[in-house]
Amino acid sequence: MNTPLGLATGRQADGAPVLTVTGEIDMSNADEFRAAIADAVVDGHRLTVDLTAVEYLDSAALAALFAHVDGLSVVANPLLASVLTISGLSRLTTVTILD
Repeated sequence: MNTPLGLATGRQADGAPVLTVTGEIDMSNADEFRAAIADAVVDGHRLTVDLTAVEYLDSAALAALFAHVDGLSVVANPLLASVLTISGLSRLTTVTILD
């Protein structure tokens, strides 16, 4: 059974946007994830996509991240480290792995 996708937006102290994601991101909800990224982007600030509570992401989720790679940074848990590295995302933007 899939863990439902949760999306919440917020701001850091400097006004930079944060998109906090929970659950699983796959082809069934990747369009919702992609739209949330697009909606959270604020001119002049990098978007932080917080994936620390994401249990699974597939190629559709990666495609959503790659589509906005120039304007975002990613924070993730160790479970996602290999897919973010192997996909090449970590070479194109800042990817921080939290223990």
